[in-house]
Amino acid sequence: MKREKQIGRQRRRRRSRVRNRIKRDSNRPRLSVFRSHKHVYAQIIDDQMGRTLVAASTLDNGLHGELSYGGNRAAAAAVGKAIAQRALEAGIKQVAFDRREYKYHGRVAALADAAREAGLRL
Repeated sequence: MKREKQIGRQRRRRRSRVRNRIKRDSNRPRLSVFRSHKHVYAQIIDDQMGRTLVAASTLDNGLHGELSYGGNRAAAAAVGKAIAQRALEAGIKQVAFDRREYKYHGRVAALADAAREAGLRL
């Protein structure tokens, strides 16, 4: 139990550190990522207005049929490509990448790389 509390504290500190740096240094909308064991979610948020501009996840109708499982790197890459396409259609070209408490590795990195390849500047 002690180790779980320590990991939770580390994640909370990392989340606040990443979020504060993004809000302090950038006036661009942020690309926020959430990952669960089964699915990956991404949304682009305008913090000044407090609104979600664009969102994509492995539960979307278009992606859900294509993917056999929503919790792997291939699914994260598909979500990254979808969020980039929707952002470009909405006129958003640059975003700040908010990885929350997750390390830039695995599914999070796959999502970011796919969004970059689809034309979104992080």
